[in-house]
Parts: sequence; structure tokens; C-alpha cells
Amino acid sequence: MAVASVAFRYAKSLLDLAEEKGITEEVHRDMLFFKNTVDQSRPLALMLQNPIVRSSKKDAVLKAIFGGKINPMSSAFIDIIARKNRESIIEDIAAEYIRLYDEMKGIERATVITTTPLTEELRAKFKEMVAKTTGSKLVELTEKVNPKIIGGYILQLGDRQVDASVRSQLNELKLTFLN
Repeated sequence: MAVASVAFRYAKSLLDLAEEKGITEEVHRDMLFFKNTVDQSRPLALMLQNPIVRSSKKDAVLKAIFGGKINPMSSAFIDIIARKNRESIIEDIAAEYIRLYDEMKGIERATVITTTPLTEELRAKFKEMVAKTTGSKLVELTEKVNPKIIGGYILQLGDRQVDASVRSQLNELKLTFLN
């Protein structure tokens, strides 16, 4: 079975249980914390993906890192995933939970890449642009700084991307001259 469908099933089950218990916000924070931790720790991500590392070892590492820092239900869920030898997709499950939660709450996530940090005025304009495009009232904007784009911005919204950077415009101009 495809990883995406398995991750969706686990995430949906977790969301349903969290809704039933009235702790969707806490579990959402836990899944964000989990995903950010794995994203920032390449050794942890590789260990979770490695089929040679025993499941009991992975479970012990996860308990050492997240034990006491997350909701008991989230911790129990991670234990269940570990017992079922699904540690390799646990990051996918967390990402899918976050996506389902955002969908449920009407939150739209976007990433904007610029050469310098955004001012409040620009941040508001980007949020307005995303809200107008998606029809969503709640927009969470992730900001990244990349001086290599020279100027302008790159806006990523789901699987769409608006590249209004000077670098891409220069590349297009270069291709035009070469042809």
C-alpha cells in the first residue's frame, strides 16, 4: 500500500480521536514539534528510515526525545506506530495530520522566499495575496531568506509556485538570447 494512503489513514484516525477528546490543538502542536524535530535532525530522520535499526531501539530513541514533552495521547500514538513497525512513515503521518488539521480549520499555509526579511507591510500584502488566491481567511506565512534570488520573491502555495525573482527573470532573458 502506498505510503501516502497509509499516512492518511493513521493521521485521520489520530485527528478523529483528538476531536473526540477535544485536544486537536494540543495534538497539532505535538505533530508540528515532531515534524520540526525530525526535519532539523538528519541523523534522527535517517535512523527512523533505516530498516536495519531495530524497532525497539527506534522506540527507545523516540521516547527519549519526546517523552514528557508531548501530550500523553500523542505519545501513545507514536508508541503504537513504533509497535507496528511503521517508524519510517511517522514523519509522513505527522505532515498529513497537520494538513488535515489546516483543512479542518480553514488555514492556508504559504512560503515566501525573499532576499531580505519581510517588513510588516510586505507580510500583510503577501497574506492578502494568498487569501485572495485561495479564498481562505486564515493564512500562515513561512518566511525564508535567500540572497541567491537577487531580488523579488518566490511564493509557494501548496503545489503552486509564483517565481517573481530577479534570478529567474535573468535566466529567462539568458535563454531568450541563446535561442
